[in-house]
Formats: sequence, C-alpha cells, structure tokens
Amino acid sequence: MKRLTRLLATSGLLAAALPALATPSASATTTPAYLRQTPAWHRCSPDRPAAYECATLKVPLDYQRPEGRTLDLAISRMKSENPAKRRGVLLLNPGGPGTSGLYRPMRTNAEMPKDVRDRYDLVGFDPRGVGESSPIGCGDLSEAEVGVGGAYRPETFASDVSWARGIADKCREKSGDVIPYITTRNTARDMDVIRAALGERKVSYLGYSYGTYLGAVYSQMFPERTDRFVLDSGVDPGRVWRGMIQAWGTEAEPAFERWTRWAAERSDTYGLGATPEAVSATFWALVARADRDPIIHYEEKMTGDDIRADPSLFFDPHAASVVIKSIKASADNAPQPPGGGTAPGATGPGASGKGAGRKEPGAQSPLGGVRAAGPGIDAGGASDAPDATPASNATAVYWAVVCGDTDSWPRDPEQYARDAARDKVKHPLYGDFASNIKPCAFWQRPLEPATPMKTRADVLTVQNEWDPMTPLATGQGLHQALKGSRMVLALGGEGHGVYLSNPTACANIPVNAYLSTGRLPAKDVTCHNPPPTPDPESAGAR
Repeated sequence: MKRLTRLLATSGLLAAALPALATPSASATTTPAYLRQTPAWHRCSPDRPAAYECATLKVPLDYQRPEGRTLDLAISRMKSENPAKRRGVLLLNPGGPGTSGLYRPMRTNAEMPKDVRDRYDLVGFDPRGVGESSPIGCGDLSEAEVGVGGAYRPETFASDVSWARGIADKCREKSGDVIPYITTRNTARDMDVIRAALGERKVSYLGYSYGTYLGAVYSQMFPERTDRFVLDSGVDPGRVWRGMIQAWGTEAEPAFERWTRWAAERSDTYGLGATPEAVSATFWALVARADRDPIIHYEEKMTGDDIRADPSLFFDPHAASVVIKSIKASADNAPQPPGGGTAPGATGPGASGKGAGRKEPGAQSPLGGVRAAGPGIDAGGASDAPDATPASNATAVYWAVVCGDTDSWPRDPEQYARDAARDKVKHPLYGDFASNIKPCAFWQRPLEPATPMKTRADVLTVQNEWDPMTPLATGQGLHQALKGSRMVLALGGEGHGVYLSNPTACANIPVNAYLSTGRLPAKDVTCHNPPPTPDPESAGAR
C-alpha cells in the first residue's frame, strides 16, 4: 500500500572537518584521548545560518577497546548570544532510534523563548550509525522490509518468520561488524564525549520519545555529569523494547473507546453510529467486510488488516472519524465526503485512509513518530540527507538499538505466534501486530545488559495524555523508574511531543521554568491543555 508520509529518511548536514586532538599535558595522560578532543567548528552549509556550526568528533567503536577502530560523530551547535546569562550547553535529541539530530539546534532556536534560549548553547548530533555519524545500512530492502511487522495469521506466520530472519540476515551481512555497538549505552557514552569536547563539567539535555530513554540511560551512567534534563514523551525503561511495541496494542484500546464516544456524539456529521457501541460495531463490520472482500478505496484494495494497521489514528478522534467515514463510503459505493479520506494534520499511513501495511521504524513505531520529523523531511518524506547515507539507514539503526539494547527478546518463533494469537483476542485493534515476530528473534546476543534505573535522577518528564507513540502508561513508567524525577502531565494533550510543539501547550510554562532556574516543581504537575479548535465539520450540526 502507498503511504501518505515516509519518515524513514534521516536528515543531516555536512560535517567533514576532522577533530583536532588537544595536546596532552602530564596531568591529562590518564584521560582517554577520545575525551581530549577539540572540535574544529565550521559553518554547516552556505544555505544555513552562519551561527549554525558543525564539527566531527571521533569515538571508539568499542569503548572496551578505545585504541581500536573509531566512528565519526557529527555534531552541531548554535551558541548563546547572551554570555552573561549562559549556563552551559543543552544537548538535543529528537527521537528515533535512527533519526538525525544535526538540524535540531535550528528548530529549537526558532521555538524556544529567548529568556530560556539565552542560557544555553544548543547542541545537536547524529547518533552513532545515523546520517553523518558513520552511517550503517542493511542493503536493498523491499517496502515490507522497512516496517516493524504485520498482522498475525496462522496461515501466513511462516512468511512472517522469513521476513524477520531476512532482515536480520541482510543487516548482519552489510553492517555486522558495527551493528553490535550501535546501542543506547554506547550513544550515551558518545554524549559524554561531546560534553568533554565542549569543555563542560555537566550537560543539560532535551530529549523526545526514544531520546527520553537515551537521557535516562545517561543519567544512570553519568549521574555526576547530569544537569537539567527534560525527557518529553517517555519510553518506559521496564518495557524496552518489546514491551514498548506491545504498548501500542494495549494502549490503543482506551483511545479507541474514547473515539467511539466522540464519534457517537457527532453521529449527525459522521454517520458512524449514535452510541459508542454502534460506532464500534460499524468499525468492526468494516474490518470484517474488508477481510472477506477487500474494499476499493482510492483505487487501492484495503483489507481488514490494513484498516487496523495504524492504531495511532484513534488518538485523534476527529482524524479517525474522517478516515473511517471515508472508508465506509467506499465500502457502500457512496460518494466520498467533502475532503475525502484525509484528516487535516494527520501524518500516519492510516491518516489517509488508504491502507498501511508493515509499519516504518521511526515514523510509525512507539519510538519515533511525528516529533522525529523536522527540517529536511518534507510532506512527501524527502530528505536532504547526503547521498552517502544508505537508504536503509533508519531501519538498520532502529533494529540495531531495539534488538541490541536488551536480551529480553524471545528466540523461539513459536513464542511470538502464541503471544500474537493471545493478544489478537485481548487487544483486537493492534495486539497481534505488536506481538508478532520481529527481526530481534534472529539478532545476535547483546554485548552488555540493559541499564538498570537505580540512581536518583532529578529530571523533569513531560507527557501528553493522548500520545499515540509513547502512550501515557509508558510515560508514567519512565517517571516511576527515575527516582527523584517530577512529571508534567498535559491532560487533554494529543500528539507525540509536548514541549514547544504548540505555543499554547500548558506544559511549556513549567518546562521553561525548570530550564531557566534548575528547580524542579515541588510535586508533579497536572495541567489542562486548551481545548482543540472546534471541528469545522460538526460545528452547528447538533
């Protein structure tokens, strides 16, 4: 199936200068060379602001063998223009895994209030293996092979196993010597190399989505280097990583129920049913009909699995109502409603109502999403990433991290079949997709265990109530795992990414206060987002 938006491409800018190594003094001989680098800053690109600078550091492939092979680490910055107010550096990560972060200083510079912005040099980077940082790949992948898995059916499970094994084999063949070292713990070590290269005793941090887990891991590995950390749209450390994908199945159910109530209240507009039960029945009747006889929708065939394949849609009740109304019109051979089947502002494949298929890492996974998009990725999914970056770069990094961070993935394919069959019953919207087999079943064993969350971390976590990619339950899990943290919860908040995503978002105020003063709220903060703009289709309809 075609997709409305493809977010697999990573964006990056040239950062070709080699690092200059500081001349070691007698007192520095015990400090590893990788912690004694001086960045050679230069203008990133003639068509970018002069204040946006880039450099390249060298980091060990294997930190256990620091004198061995190295990787490039592309970094960028926009310095504070107010030295009197400057506190230090704010390292930025937009999510992923597999997403470029080089552009992030420009975006944050444009969005952050000046009184907060003045306090920091904004620093971005491409994580190891991504974009300009020694990118890895898995060779030529088909459209199906860039996804995170399809629906479970007993008759097609053997094909699913071949799909998962094939991706693992291709990644191992093309990048097997590097992939074991593309992990969150090693990326956290790289962050500390950036800190040292910038001459900072501590580093502050703003991370979204997957970036929350990266920030949490850094806070545990380098607690004495952790300054003001904002972790927005949280990954639950207790669920990495299979449990995070499965959370999409469990947490889509309450979103679906909320949607049925919303659509029922607007039955005159959408015609999906006058009660939540009727709306639900309409949806599942469409799924059953499409499973028996695919629905021709915008000249494409939609199966029931295609209709179920993007549960994130139901976290936006208006978008879901527009799309399901459009699919119903196609099923009934009725004229399409005004606006067709595209919901305003929707970005996932289900948002177009034109099908989905296997989901794309980063774009449609619990670890990425719209917040991972930015300058360099347009509405059609195009990217200004350099030609040297493999087309499969995002997929390669995604699985390298998701499979390589933890040894909790089952190795028996039949375990996935049992789990998917169970979850298709328990969580019928997406449970079987989430629990179906992944390439991690055939990945090599991780080189080190996942990071335990045992050290106190005085950080600020931020969460929307209706986040489709990192749902509320996973954000709460992150907050609970980090002892000493505070949480800002935006009730009514929709979408993936909170801070700076909307100028009127209620969470902006406490986050700005924390970044400005370093003082956490005395207790968790619950605020109420302003109500969304009235639905133009239903205004005055009742």
